[in-house]
Amino acid sequence: MERKDRPVPDLVIDARDMEPPEPFVATLDALDTMDPKHTLLLIINREPHPLYRALHNKGYAYQTDITPDYTFEILIWRK
Repeated sequence: MERKDRPVPDLVIDARDMEPPEPFVATLDALDTMDPKHTLLLIINREPHPLYRALHNKGYAYQTDITPDYTFEILIWRK
């Protein structure tokens, strides 16, 4: 799925100004309270490898797109 074809997310977390582990915690907290049919978009300035493992373990899928300025846009949804 290319960025232009990506569905509009139901929730956006802009974590570019957050320090670890804030993006990890904020994302998992949001997913815990979010409707399972909804999607979340995480915008972050580094690739969150620990988050990927947690998402996999919790039954979430994700798609990562990297913008020209090396911002990571990660769309997350329940499998």
